[in-house]
Amino acid sequence: MSHRRVAILISGGGSNMVALLRSMTGDHPARPVVVLSNDPEAGGLARARELGVLVAAVDHRPFGRDRVAFEDALQAALAPHAPDLLCLAGFMRILTPGFVGPWKGRMLNIHPSLLPLYPGLHTHARALAHGDREHGCTVHEVTEELDHGPILGQARVPVLTDDTPDTLAARVLVQEHRLYPAVMRRYVTGDRTPILLP
Repeated sequence: MSHRRVAILISGGGSNMVALLRSMTGDHPARPVVVLSNDPEAGGLARARELGVLVAAVDHRPFGRDRVAFEDALQAALAPHAPDLLCLAGFMRILTPGFVGPWKGRMLNIHPSLLPLYPGLHTHARALAHGDREHGCTVHEVTEELDHGPILGQARVPVLTDDTPDTLAARVLVQEHRLYPAVMRRYVTGDRTPILLP
């Protein structure tokens, strides 16, 4: 059986990356080929190495505002690994349509809100500010429009009366680690049916 080749893009500690890496064993239809970060000091790179996965970094800072040059360097770093699928796992750079286009239908992202609510940053604080009773996370296909691709899975958590952004984020993160591997496993087999976790 030939496994699908998965590259994971991170910017920080990579907890969702770890959940994905740990899921890709046994009869899983995919295997990780590289973990790539825009920050050479990202803690997740060491964690990926510990799990036996190749790592690479393309520091975005020398590129300044030249997103296209940075993305060209990203593509060049990915190319030798020939990934079939890109999984964004806390990758904090906004990608241009020029990068996203060639990966259409082959790039996933996890976002800490129940999209279409709260695209962008500070999702937990925004949910609390709006008095939401429910919050959660979404795995979606990446398209040219930020956080707006087809939804492939969602997990929900109740918002508690004494929640802070940090306590809410911690509970959502537990669900992220369940949801992302479940969606990715189905996605690599061609199944786009959304998964809804309670």
